[in-house]
Amino acid sequence: MSPTLSRADWRRAVVTGGAGFLGSHLCERLLEAGLEVDCADNLLTGDRANIAHLLERPGFRFVECDLSAPESVQALAGPYDLVLHFACPASPVDYLNHPLETLDVGSAGTRNALELAHRDGARFLLASTSEVYGDPLVHPQSESYWGNVNPIGPRSVYDESKRFAEALVTAHAAKRRTDAGIVRVFNTYGPRMRRADGRVVPTFVCQAIANEPLTVAGDGSQTRSLCFVDDTVDGVLLVAASRAVRPVNIGGSEEVSVRQIAEKILELTGSTSRISYVDRPVDDPERRRADTTLARELLRWSPSVGWEEGLKRTISHFAAVG
Repeated sequence: MSPTLSRADWRRAVVTGGAGFLGSHLCERLLEAGLEVDCADNLLTGDRANIAHLLERPGFRFVECDLSAPESVQALAGPYDLVLHFACPASPVDYLNHPLETLDVGSAGTRNALELAHRDGARFLLASTSEVYGDPLVHPQSESYWGNVNPIGPRSVYDESKRFAEALVTAHAAKRRTDAGIVRVFNTYGPRMRRADGRVVPTFVCQAIANEPLTVAGDGSQTRSLCFVDDTVDGVLLVAASRAVRPVNIGGSEEVSVRQIAEKILELTGSTSRISYVDRPVDDPERRRADTTLARELLRWSPSVGWEEGLKRTISHFAAVG
């Protein structure tokens, strides 16, 4: 890990949602940088398997707790230099199955995580999402765009929980001078995603490996900007190490359609699967690509893993785990 991805005075970090897909990669990277890491997760959607290889490493501790509960602050003794708040169901399957828990962790969970950071004088970083832009009317989406979100639609429990969390972080920074920032993550994918995650890449990869039909929503023309998990982790930690208070987009630079993703996965796996078109979910975004000008100019960050190479690595992971 490059020294530019951490502050010299960081000694101990807590990653909420640390047993999840992205959280587990963050735990791993911070340990490699020499930090002590507390991984906090209630295992609603996280998985101990994601951190099994870390459990015996010096400096790593798993704390099973619910960040939405007031006692979570006491369970996480600290003191911490860095609080990465990544606890939240992130896939449509998960947040539609757990709508109230999603809203709770975005509100009470974020408040409790902020209290941890304020208590210890730590740097705080909220994992927000491209979903705050909803089905955008501006393309690509820059941090100054306010979004086009349906506040009562089926995706609203996730979209609005993140928008509220951003407001909480902003208020905390302004009122209590908490050293707090926001990173808006776009379409991260890679190893450790769950097979039943419901998002495009793991769904298509697992269907292709099993020679099952790839279920493309609508006509597949809707676009995404995929970002491989290693690049996302780099971006997240650079935002954390900066003094940035305003939100920063971290996402892929290549905009591809869902149909293109399906076709590329078929090509890379050599699968005999066909594409099956299914109904498109309500409020599914038509076009999505991060404007990462701020990340490039402020942090000198840009993704280094192309979407085809990232898919190859992800396919290798799912093929290996069976």
